[in-house]
Amino acid sequence: MAILGIESTAHTFGVGICQSGRILANQKAMYPIKDKGMIPAQVANFHMKNAAHVIKNAINESGLSTRNIEAIGYTRGPGLGPCLAIGQLVARFLAKRYRLPVMPVNHAIGHIEVTKQAFGIKDPLVLYVSGGNSQILGLVDRPFRHYHVFGETFDIGIGNMLDSFAREAKIIPAWGSEVAKVAMNGKYIELPYTVKGMDFTFTGLLTAATDALRRHSVKDVAYSLQETSFAMLCEATERALLLTKKKDLMLCGGVAQSTRLKEMLQMITKDHGSRFFVSPNELNADNGAMIAVVAEKMFRAGEHYSDKQITIDQRYRPDSVEISW
Repeated sequence: MAILGIESTAHTFGVGICQSGRILANQKAMYPIKDKGMIPAQVANFHMKNAAHVIKNAINESGLSTRNIEAIGYTRGPGLGPCLAIGQLVARFLAKRYRLPVMPVNHAIGHIEVTKQAFGIKDPLVLYVSGGNSQILGLVDRPFRHYHVFGETFDIGIGNMLDSFAREAKIIPAWGSEVAKVAMNGKYIELPYTVKGMDFTFTGLLTAATDALRRHSVKDVAYSLQETSFAMLCEATERALLLTKKKDLMLCGGVAQSTRLKEMLQMITKDHGSRFFVSPNELNADNGAMIAVVAEKMFRAGEHYSDKQITIDQRYRPDSVEISW
């Protein structure tokens, strides 16, 4: 028997199927983002139109049938409200049609757990970086077993910051990955650097970088923005690594696809004799498999949710979730 997971926090509608911890399918449809960012209602409409065929493709890839599915997982949050609502609606529909229980999954924990499972690691310090989130997390047992937030952004996530800069710089498509391409061989110019303990902030950096475009080349500003923001993350993460004394450092989330950020974190772990882990890009990008993996852990742990608890929460924090497995 297997678990089907649905991811719909932002631009991706993903469906994954997991069986005994093994990913059998991981299909998705992505809203095409060019230079104007995402309008949530339009993205939600895209998800609704693509849901049926993504589910069908996942079922076909898995080699199973709907008779083999014993529970449905979906992303409860955090994310864009209209997009989350489509995933919730599809999960409810499938649950009613096939009389299956539903597991509401935290998006951040999905990223963490699928990476932990990929490498068989138990207790890493986690740098989770995506469009709307940038957090340093680790498991603690008090007052209940949960992912404690050791540090996080005070304002916007680093992914959204890089995407916003790309739009201002007229980089098409307006993705952080495109900023990285433009930044190659750039020269460093001074930009604001804001780290407070293990917390950080990006809006001042974004404003200064946007303003610098009037005086410097796009290549130099992109390079400086990337180096400064990644250095901020690394400083805070290194401090948390020393504080927690954890032996493993794990990078996950959409921005974990950055080659430069991975290089910088590897230098930290080498200096401190720690191990560094990061999943393949297909598991760091938003995907349904990570939701299926967590939903299976929740289901096997005996978690049960009433119909009234099958909700969405745009600000669903990972440190509010009790880890029962």
